[in-house]
Amino acid sequence: MIKRLTWFAGGVATGAVTANYATKKVKAKVREVSPTGVARSAASRARQTASHVVDAVRDGRQAMNQHEDELKARRDGRLTSLDEHVGPTDQVFVDGEPVESARVIVMRPK
Repeated sequence: MIKRLTWFAGGVATGAVTANYATKKVKAKVREVSPTGVARSAASRARQTASHVVDAVRDGRQAMNQHEDELKARRDGRLTSLDEHVGPTDQVFVDGEPVESARVIVMRPK
């Protein structure tokens, strides 16, 4: 008899916990699909997308300015190729990392 009582009490406790968990999940889903929940979710995604667009524009402008500086230096004769100073067997290091000499651009100040 005590085994049956133990299993019954365990079943009741498990049922109560599961019902409480299910209730919370259902209420959360109802809040999520309500008109205010959908609007909140859409606004959050719009802010996130706008943030990504702003970051992309900022990166694009930075790359544009860098390329423009390189083109101006080439036009003004301030751009030096490392091929003139580095032999074919020499290694070039930037910040302690070996790189190809063709990937390094040296610009002298104006």
